[in-house]
Amino acid sequence: MEGAGPGGTGNGEPGVVYTMENKPIVTCAGDQSLFTAVYSTLTQQLPREPMEWRRAYGRAPKMIHLESNFVQFKEELLPKEGNKALLTFPFLHIYWTECCDTEVYKATTKDDITKWQNALRAHSTTDWLIVVVESESKKKNKTNILPRTSIADKIRSDFCNKQSDRCMVLVDPLKDTSRSQESWSLFLSKLRTLLLTSFTRNLGHFEDEMRTLREKRTEPGWSFCDYFMVQEELAFVFEMLQQFEDALVQYDELDALFSQYVLNFGAGDGANWLSSFCQPVQSWDGLALRKPIDMEKRDLIQRRRANLLELRSYLFSRQCTLLLFLQRPWEVAGRALELLHNCVQELRLLEVSVPPGALDCWVFLSCLEVLQRIEGCCERAQLEANISHTVGLWSYATEKLQALGSLCGLVSESGPCSEDLQRTVDLLAGLGAERPETANTAQSPYKKLQEALSSEESFEKHYLDLAHATIEMYNSIGRSRSAKLVGKNLADFYMKKSLPQKAEPYLQGALRMYQAEGWALPLTHTRKQLAECQKLLGQTEPYLKTCSLLATDNNLPQEERVGHCHEILRLSAQDASAGGNHISLPFGSFAHLTSLRFDPPNAVVHVGGSLSIELALLCLLPEPFHLEHLSGYFHYSLDKNSYRKTAEWLTQHKPAGGTVHFQPETPLGVRVAPPILELSEMHEKSPSEGGLVSTGVICRNVHMLLRAQDTSSSSPVDRHFGLSLQDGAHNLHCSNIVLQPGLNHVTFHAQAQEPGTYTLRQLAASFGAVELLLPHVYPIVQYDVYSQEPQLKVEPLNDCLLAGVPQKLKFTVTTGHYQVKLGDTLQLSNADAMPIIPGTDTTASIYQNSHGEYNPSAVPLYLVFGDCRKIAFWSPPSDDCSWQLLSLLVTGEASVSSLSIQRSDKITSISLPLAPPYHIMEFELDVVCLLPEGGRLMNGEIPRRGKEPHNSHSSAASGVLEQRVSVDCPWSIYSTIISLTFHLPLKAQYTILSSGTRKYIQVCVENMCDFSFQLSDSCLSSTRDLQFHPLHTMESQSLQRQQCLFYVWEVTWRQGLPSTLPCSFSVSFFPLPLPESCANLQPFTYYFHLEHFYTLYTVRAEILPPAESEFCKMGSLCSLEVCITRLCDPVETDKEETLTDCEGYTSTQLFYQVVDGGSNWAVCGRSSGVVLMPVKHGACHTVRMEVMPLFAGYLPYPDVQLFRYLPHHSHSQQVDADSWIENDSVSVEDPCEAPSGRSQSTSLSPGPLSSTAEQKGLPMPRLQPFHAGQIGNSSAGRQILVIPSMDDHVLEVNVT
Repeated sequence: MEGAGPGGTGNGEPGVVYTMENKPIVTCAGDQSLFTAVYSTLTQQLPREPMEWRRAYGRAPKMIHLESNFVQFKEELLPKEGNKALLTFPFLHIYWTECCDTEVYKATTKDDITKWQNALRAHSTTDWLIVVVESESKKKNKTNILPRTSIADKIRSDFCNKQSDRCMVLVDPLKDTSRSQESWSLFLSKLRTLLLTSFTRNLGHFEDEMRTLREKRTEPGWSFCDYFMVQEELAFVFEMLQQFEDALVQYDELDALFSQYVLNFGAGDGANWLSSFCQPVQSWDGLALRKPIDMEKRDLIQRRRANLLELRSYLFSRQCTLLLFLQRPWEVAGRALELLHNCVQELRLLEVSVPPGALDCWVFLSCLEVLQRIEGCCERAQLEANISHTVGLWSYATEKLQALGSLCGLVSESGPCSEDLQRTVDLLAGLGAERPETANTAQSPYKKLQEALSSEESFEKHYLDLAHATIEMYNSIGRSRSAKLVGKNLADFYMKKSLPQKAEPYLQGALRMYQAEGWALPLTHTRKQLAECQKLLGQTEPYLKTCSLLATDNNLPQEERVGHCHEILRLSAQDASAGGNHISLPFGSFAHLTSLRFDPPNAVVHVGGSLSIELALLCLLPEPFHLEHLSGYFHYSLDKNSYRKTAEWLTQHKPAGGTVHFQPETPLGVRVAPPILELSEMHEKSPSEGGLVSTGVICRNVHMLLRAQDTSSSSPVDRHFGLSLQDGAHNLHCSNIVLQPGLNHVTFHAQAQEPGTYTLRQLAASFGAVELLLPHVYPIVQYDVYSQEPQLKVEPLNDCLLAGVPQKLKFTVTTGHYQVKLGDTLQLSNADAMPIIPGTDTTASIYQNSHGEYNPSAVPLYLVFGDCRKIAFWSPPSDDCSWQLLSLLVTGEASVSSLSIQRSDKITSISLPLAPPYHIMEFELDVVCLLPEGGRLMNGEIPRRGKEPHNSHSSAASGVLEQRVSVDCPWSIYSTIISLTFHLPLKAQYTILSSGTRKYIQVCVENMCDFSFQLSDSCLSSTRDLQFHPLHTMESQSLQRQQCLFYVWEVTWRQGLPSTLPCSFSVSFFPLPLPESCANLQPFTYYFHLEHFYTLYTVRAEILPPAESEFCKMGSLCSLEVCITRLCDPVETDKEETLTDCEGYTSTQLFYQVVDGGSNWAVCGRSSGVVLMPVKHGACHTVRMEVMPLFAGYLPYPDVQLFRYLPHHSHSQQVDADSWIENDSVSVEDPCEAPSGRSQSTSLSPGPLSSTAEQKGLPMPRLQPFHAGQIGNSSAGRQILVIPSMDDHVLEVNVT
């Protein structure tokens, strides 16, 4: 379609025609016949080769094909001041001449060119070109022709002084010669260059002027319509160059600018020019997309008379045209849907007056117009493959058609009234006459709307066709939610048409969708519609279910909720009176189970005991609700090992406090928050190159996020619906319960009968003909019934039992199913080492081990009290003891009874007080574990002489004593063995100290436990003729935990005593704080033996300085003299194998060794050797050697060690002792391992020489050290002054 535009050419000729074939204008002056001859060739060859178009502002270059509209030059075509129309702008001016005669040139041609250029200069036009056409045939006919190119040179000289390229020579353009083709090619290239240069420059000037105009939009008097025409002119230019993308950008900018002004107007910042777009809407004929340019609407915009819908219609029609040129029809659909929604909002923001239904008509017509426009340029296969782009328009058209039907009374049962008919006539009148381009189309949007509004039947046909087609499209692309929303609207239509059977499936689908997505208010609204539909269809059970959900819905007003509640009661009473089948409804639609509490809290009860279960029910109904029955159904299971389970074991596996809390069910319509995404980075590297190939993000909990649709799309109430009740014998019932709105407490009472586990599986309630069922109870709720065997448990009150100190033992008797009768006793076997200390007021506490009561017989005696407790007694009380027992049962409190303890030589008998079954009896007894006697070594050592006592235990070596007691119980024919472990509280260790020939004994007492003791009356004695003189205080001393206390005595004796002397140490000890009575405490005794404590030899060492010096000097040799003296005659400790006869005396061989552990001395020469020592009192032997002090200062004497030298028994091979002793590293045997005179043990031989010799079978001597106290060293602790050398510059002083 085309129309006349502004800028006429005058002389009655029409102006520029705005069509899709507009091209840049090029004027032609001069010889018109010449131009006419080359016109067709020029128009064909000009656009053949593309040109690179480079634009300013860094925009990317493009390749374009230039086409031009060649017109005759007229001065009226030159641009005038203020004219911004680029389409009427001549971009290039060409002068054509074929003059080849100089006289003609001077006479006419020159004047004509001058006149032409003056006109161009008057309008500031610099884009021109002079073309001189030369013909060989004309040159031959002219005799006065100037040399070749003289006319062209003359023109360049006259008119192209500085622009010689503005004059082109075209040789025989109509001939097909090489010279002609060359000149023609140069001419076309020049023409393209000049035309593109002019076009670029003028377009840049136009864009600058357009930006200047846009920047003035905040000034008063600025008009959007004027700016619209300017920028659209730029769009036309791009479209003229077939740059459709750039042209579309111009319209998008205009769209965005206008939308921003409308938004600002809605925010209170309105522009004055917007008032022209606020005119009332008088025509709603929809979008017109059949013409490339709608000149009628463009003229309205140019004259500032267009309203909002007309501006939007024209703007979108231009965008649609360009998008179709770009082959993007699916973007047209998306933009159209956005445009329609935006127009509705913009009309509200601008407060434009729109008649009712007019906007619906405009949207409906526009949707169909866009769809038909897209169908006209696409194939059927393309449309089916791209339904996702167009289905939104189908849905919007369906919605608007339904709104029009409701407005015009075409949906109601009674049909349209007179007002509806008048409204329909007004709406059809606003459509106007049908456009000529669609007048011959049978299914045009105009005809469809007229036909749909003509009658109810026609409307129903068109609406159902649109709705079903839309639903099918949504389902085909997987958008089931959108399909359900359209189905919801279709259900509304069916309900208004009184067709509930067709509406129900769509309502059910919408209901499931809202439940899955958590939309509370739409869910409530849909459920109300569904209830109405079910009521009309007579579906009693689904209707009751829906009413129950509505009665508990907080989104409804209180009056509606109460009305639904009354409806439930009415229908339940009606069905009950009619004697019909029971109707099952979910329990959760009326009340929620929030918590459950057991009494007793551990949910463990013995056989015959009673148990109460308190349910906390949250009633969701708006008013009190009466339940005829409430039942709990329990599943009974008996573990094959249940006889081994005690009440304590069962209690450990129960929840603390006896209360089970249930997870509240998600309210219907409230969406549950999905799990949190757990994302991790993922990097993939190339195995060969090691570089990064790809990276991404993975979800580690996809299994939590992607769940099955059926588990998330239904509510818990729906999933519970339809489950059956599991009936059984183990049920609990309550009757006539009134549930108040909010939290209610209901209590079940159970009497335990059979041992086992009872698990609550279901809850059921009933009223009228309605049964409520909670099919699953989670978390698991169960209680246990046990039948327990009587047991005896003995345990210490303290963590550690101490021997020798009275300790308390706790006896716990669990009666179980056994009744403790009069005369029942516990008989304990007496242990000699652990007597039981009888008390004066020993008592026993008896209390129940659970809160249940006991029922032992088939015909018990029941006592009912004011608090409704029912107590069973197995026989009528006949004496005071029975009445006391009955009192214990009734009160349930602990009872205290005295114990009678009788002790004989072998048995201790404890008379038990009366106790009913399933009670606990506790009492305490004092016992003491006697400390070992008769040679027992309390430090853990075994006596070295004599035989061990018969009653000693090997565990004493580890500081513990094991005691075993057997107990005979009245309920069992077998004895119960009780093992107790006692720890020794103290440990003692003796040490022999020597000072010359004087001897001292030190006893160290160590506290081995965490208690403190008070020690007193220490005593050391012996059966031999020994005297002990204490050197310590005799007062009482406290010994704290993990501490030691030392006692010291000096020992005197007479001569002739044996080598081993028995000694006994005893001390009295009392725990702190002191007990009231210490009669049962025995003293701590420690037995040990003194062996080899006589002093046999004394060793004295002397260090003498050199003869010429008074003091020893560092680095100088000094003399070391070692004197060994025998202090006694032969004794038992001298082995026969060490004695030899020499010069009438008995002698022994001794091995000496000088050792300096501090590295202060260097021994020069032999540091060890063997001496032959007479065994005679006063015998003396002296050894001399040289030593060198290594440091200056007071140095301690070297240590002199003395050993027995034991030669081998065989004298067949004599070994030189001195040669053997050359190695200073000597290993000796341990005197404690092989004491002299008791056993013959193998001595340790020195060094590697020993192992080699033993492998060869050579006899080797041995060394045996002396016992502690047999050697006295008179030089121990002595020091000698060593002075430094005179030439030492560094003084080293060793101070010890």
